[in-house]
Amino acid sequence: MVHVSVLLDFYSKSKTYIIEPSEKLILLLRKTAMIEVYNLWKQYQRPNWALSGISMKIEKGDFCFITGPSGSGKTTLLKIFYREILPTQGQILIDQRNILRIPDHKIYILRRMMGIVFQDFRLLFHKKVFDNIAIVLRILGVPKKEIRRRVFYSLRMVNLHNKMWEYPKHLSYGEQQRVAIARAVVNNPKIILADEPTGNLDTELAFEIMNLFKRINKKGTTVLICTHDRELIRHYGEKIFFLYRGKILRKESL
Repeated sequence: MVHVSVLLDFYSKSKTYIIEPSEKLILLLRKTAMIEVYNLWKQYQRPNWALSGISMKIEKGDFCFITGPSGSGKTTLLKIFYREILPTQGQILIDQRNILRIPDHKIYILRRMMGIVFQDFRLLFHKKVFDNIAIVLRILGVPKKEIRRRVFYSLRMVNLHNKMWEYPKHLSYGEQQRVAIARAVVNNPKIILADEPTGNLDTELAFEIMNLFKRINKKGTTVLICTHDRELIRHYGEKIFFLYRGKILRKESL
């Protein structure tokens, strides 16, 4: 069970880390880029590297996959993007801002422009579906009337508006996943980051979830999905980064 304080912490503060950037990298930034990564390395424990020299670019409005076997570094990369962890070395620019320069008390600004679909959903099982989604807006100080409107709209988008007053424990696994997606989009984020969003779903439900992400993407939101599901990538892949043992082996654009 996820405690409400976990989400409050995620959207309001984080640990303090500052890594000096290379100003030359900022000059390389193109206005169309949403995410740019330069020579990113991450080491949890010597001598092994979780990420090794990652460089990549994701444009605004892209629909991207990062794929690779378990342990290849997909989740580590996402966690660095929303700054749950920091790289050992490298630079990351998100929406024209070097995220490694953001101080502790302003990290929430980065996270508020993102919608995160966690691998374990992080739903509050002691709260109703409405409150699971509304909590993001309450933290931001959105008026009650606007909260009701946005929550209903996001639940209708995932076809769960009739489950608004249910508890997550009464929902199926696929429905819980859709609640997590509704929470991720309720604040109209610029970026959706999804970590194995269909990992425990059957094929039909997996395709349903992917269609949801495609509809979100068509509204202009940049979508980045980590998955090892080759069938989904074959059907939906537009830009694909292949990760293996912490390195990008190749990139494909379809």
